[in-house]
Amino acid sequence: MARQCEICAKKVQMGNRIETRGKAKYLGGVGTKITGITRRKFVPNLQKIHVTLPNGTNKSMRVCVQCIRSGVVRKTVKTKPFDVSGASK
Repeated sequence: MARQCEICAKKVQMGNRIETRGKAKYLGGVGTKITGITRRKFVPNLQKIHVTLPNGTNKSMRVCVQCIRSGVVRKTVKTKPFDVSGASK
């Protein structure tokens, strides 16, 4: 599952990169022309984060930013491992 979100299965999509030249008509030119079309990849914005699963366990997953922002996944809460302020009595 490389380059794929483990929650929504978003993955790489193929598309076109269009190369143009010329001046636009609204700027006083004769219009833009397409001089080349090449294939390209649209890659999702994946982040490797620690997620708390619904059963309470923690797991490292590759998740897209859209799933993180929408609240579909819950990031793990990191607790302090040691507190020195209480031991100084």
